[in-house]
Amino acid sequence: MDERVRRWRLVLGGGEADGTGTALRGDDAQMDGALSAVYEGRGGLGSSAPKVARWLGDIRGYFPASVVQVMQKDAIERLELTRLLLEPEMLDAVEPDVHLVGTLLALNAVMPDEARESARRVVRQVVGELERRLEQRTRAAVGGALDRAARTHRPRRHADIDWDRTIRANLRNYLPEHRTVVPARLTGYARRQRGVQREVVLCLDQSGSMAASVVYSGVFGAVLASMRSLKTSLVVFDTAVVDLTDQLHDPVELLFGTQLGGGTDINRAIAYGQGLITRPADSIFILVSDLFEGGIREEMLRRVAAMTQAGVQVVVLLALSDEGAPAYDHENAAALAALGVPAFACTPDAFPDLMAAAIERRDLNRWAELQASRR
Repeated sequence: MDERVRRWRLVLGGGEADGTGTALRGDDAQMDGALSAVYEGRGGLGSSAPKVARWLGDIRGYFPASVVQVMQKDAIERLELTRLLLEPEMLDAVEPDVHLVGTLLALNAVMPDEARESARRVVRQVVGELERRLEQRTRAAVGGALDRAARTHRPRRHADIDWDRTIRANLRNYLPEHRTVVPARLTGYARRQRGVQREVVLCLDQSGSMAASVVYSGVFGAVLASMRSLKTSLVVFDTAVVDLTDQLHDPVELLFGTQLGGGTDINRAIAYGQGLITRPADSIFILVSDLFEGGIREEMLRRVAAMTQAGVQVVVLLALSDEGAPAYDHENAAALAALGVPAFACTPDAFPDLMAAAIERRDLNRWAELQASRR
């Protein structure tokens, strides 16, 4: 069979309308059946955990892990298999990923005891993989930014001179006959001091659309909390606010402390987070939310304005995930932008550089535009 025809046949799903007139055999027929169970409903998966578990095993044999994760997510949403995830047999069969963790966290309150340990095993595996992927880059980016943020006019070493700023500051000392600038005043980087250099407050919206963002934020929060140069706090909110800072040493326990779903009171969450800040000029407040406010909008905006005026670097992430921005409140995003507070989506791979940009007080609107142009 021609490979191009074979691929089209698998995409189109068979039947008179597909126009290929091609029948599949062997593994191709099995692969077609696995796809049809989700995307056509032909045969279906029903509500049998053993049947679904066998299907999960089949697709792992036919497709790469990245495709398996997409098919799992689609099957859970299209065929309403959420209830089956409460059964240990299902949890042992699935391919762990961020979306699955988000679903499990949403089911945490109704999860039976016999499924809880399997669920923790899934969450622990995904968190471990994320930490290995993101920790080193985050530490390097944040550590470098803290070094660079400490400006001095008496750099101790040649390597500490910021030549771009030094040249700009000394353009008036340009000597045409020598075609050179005389650096009468140096600008450079001081070595980072010991102790806490920045306060970081992560404020996470627990509404259902933010599930992947909560997972990634929990992992990043744990990494940041492990750095002595940062004082990191993490709070989650719906209509109530819960401070999970004391669980940052264990991101798995932290994630199980969240309760995805429910209403939203951003104003109350910001008020609590604002109270955690003791050094405004050295603080970064990161709100991860789709900005659909169920609280008092005017107070929310006043609190954000007060923080920025006090010197706090405020950042609003509409999402911290690989999928980009979900549906969000455009009116609130525009109101925040008018206050000089950018609101944008950020991928996990870009978050370390975002932290570096915030520490160095770069223009975050410009940073977001550059990130968008690279996608």
